[in-house]
Amino acid sequence: MTMTSKNLLVELFVEELPPKALKKLGEAFSSVLADSLRAQGLANADAVVTHFASPRRLAVHVTAVAAQAADKAVSQKLMPVAVGLDAAGNATPALLKKLQALGADVTVVAGLKRAPDGKAEALFFESTVKGAMLAEGLQKALLDAIAKLPIPKLMTYQLESGCELPGWSSVSFVRPAHSLIALHGANVVPVQALGLHAGNSTQGHRFEAAVSPVVITDADGYAAILAMDGAVIASFADRRAEIVRQLAAAAAKVGSANGSSHQALKPIDDDALLDEVTALVERPNVLICEFETQFLDVPQECLILTMKANQKYFPLLDANNKLTNKFLVVSNISPEDTSFVIGGNERVVRPRLADAKFFFDQDRKKTLMSRVEGLGKVVYHNKLGTQGERVERVRAIAKAIAAQLGDATLVAQADQAAQLAKTDLVTDMVGEFPELQGIMGGYYALNDGLPEAVAHAIEDHYKPRFAGDSLPRNTVGVVVALADKLETLVGMFGIGNLPTGDKDPFALRRHALGVIRMLVDKSLKVGVREVISMAHAAFNPPSIESLDTLSPKLELFLQERLIGLLESEGYPFNNIVAVLSVPTLANLSEVQTRLAAVRAFAALPEAPALAAANKRIGNILKKAEGEVTAQINDALLVEPAEKALADALKLIAPQADAAWACGNYTANLQALAALKAPVDAFFDGVMVNAEDSALKANRLGLLATLHAAMNRVADLSKLAA
Repeated sequence: MTMTSKNLLVELFVEELPPKALKKLGEAFSSVLADSLRAQGLANADAVVTHFASPRRLAVHVTAVAAQAADKAVSQKLMPVAVGLDAAGNATPALLKKLQALGADVTVVAGLKRAPDGKAEALFFESTVKGAMLAEGLQKALLDAIAKLPIPKLMTYQLESGCELPGWSSVSFVRPAHSLIALHGANVVPVQALGLHAGNSTQGHRFEAAVSPVVITDADGYAAILAMDGAVIASFADRRAEIVRQLAAAAAKVGSANGSSHQALKPIDDDALLDEVTALVERPNVLICEFETQFLDVPQECLILTMKANQKYFPLLDANNKLTNKFLVVSNISPEDTSFVIGGNERVVRPRLADAKFFFDQDRKKTLMSRVEGLGKVVYHNKLGTQGERVERVRAIAKAIAAQLGDATLVAQADQAAQLAKTDLVTDMVGEFPELQGIMGGYYALNDGLPEAVAHAIEDHYKPRFAGDSLPRNTVGVVVALADKLETLVGMFGIGNLPTGDKDPFALRRHALGVIRMLVDKSLKVGVREVISMAHAAFNPPSIESLDTLSPKLELFLQERLIGLLESEGYPFNNIVAVLSVPTLANLSEVQTRLAAVRAFAALPEAPALAAANKRIGNILKKAEGEVTAQINDALLVEPAEKALADALKLIAPQADAAWACGNYTANLQALAALKAPVDAFFDGVMVNAEDSALKANRLGLLATLHAAMNRVADLSKLAA
């Protein structure tokens, strides 16, 4: 049979799909269906797969799909020869039964292949399996694709036709499905799913389609026909790009209408909102709307959030990222007179903004300090008490860290910011918009006349909220943010609430990464173990694990986050471990400086030999009996090589020490590179474990002195291959 390859189109037309899930649904539907066709030999590995997803359809276009897969030669192991054939070479009952199960009989026995299989010889049945027909293969692929969709929630509904009991037979899918297209070129492939039989027609735009139904005459014409006759942009990516284009054009139009060509306005940059709006419309039409300027007195974060979250609008910002009273609506219809659509959206947003203004005005009638008592009524965790109790712990931690990093002013401001940081949780605005916690606290602090440093600390104490987020802008904010995250980490570790696998309900990994980033990026002169101890001291001893039990677990957890962070910044793993392995690293403020020095050292030609020698020295010192003192007695230096090494060390050590003292770690390690030749000569010509105990002790002392000098910046043995 000749194998005919044509392009394939499959579309499932349904009622409006969940917008936040649409993108994933479209990608999953196309990838699973295409993978299944490839696995059955109906599509090549290099077949081009194009997925389509709109509010009312999931579709996929696959190039070069065969009408029938090629026949396949199959070799199937039956059983050992000794089991399948008797002494005379005739088939045993066991072999005949096996062949019967495969649809063969005794006539094939003579043609069975013998081949080694481990220690014994086995019988193999070779046959040709006919390639799958497209209808059969697509049916399987379609059912697989439907079954494996990442559906947030299934809906069960009754079928009205095409089933055994219309009105009674039911199926389950994300939304009720109404039609199915399966075209191989121009030919309908007879498949069915969800009570639907494949055809070549679908529906276009709910309001603006030119014809109904829309007939797809050929698989390759799907997108063009649907756009022309159905007024639908089927491709998610194309529809998204069109929205971006129209948003930019509308923003430019508003800017020029304001009488200044350089008054550049821009829609808010939000990929999640853009994806959601793309999933809500089939043919986008961006319209320009506005609201009363009086609402601009409300913090712009409140207005932006309510427009984005509740209405799916795109607020317009000026060149300074300040909110204007203009916003953009992505409509799903394109009437000749858009005034009704614009007026309707402006009318809908007005109460939302009025609510935000009301909350803001009401909240400012009470000071943040007056709300502190209310935190005692908010449960934080049943084992860790209320938010009020938590605030007291955060205050204690913040004061301890501030005392380590600064003066009395820093301690006082950190204490005040920590005391008030959570008070906005009991305000009306944050009650309505939890996403604004911290942000509103900053505004209300300024309204109360508190210092700007305290207000900024209250606003920033949740930072960094996510990977790549900015850090708190001042030292007070850093101290309070550290205290807040450490309280969470120590508290949750202390009661056994550790993250497992992909489950991290208290975001402990994010908190740990935030702690690490602040310690490293802000070059704080305080150690990890030290801050854990400060945080632990804020808890009542019986409520959580002891410091001795908790600290090692939390230190390891934080170190794992640190290693991951540094690896993501491009530092090699062995360089990171080398730096973190030395006791001279009292805190993380020097990590990046030391890593830069290690990277420069590792690039030197002497580095591999010195790293290997350092590893060897470390092993010798570990195996030495008793304590080895790092000192050299010149009178006991006998061999020329050990004298040369001691002389080189006396010459180079002061240079390395001077570089170390001024924090020039790169110069420190580069100075040590000159020791390669004398170190190599030492190991080639000197027996460390001499029979004379005094010589042996002196040589071990020489190696200990060398080891100490080489491993101040990093443990160079970790660089050895």
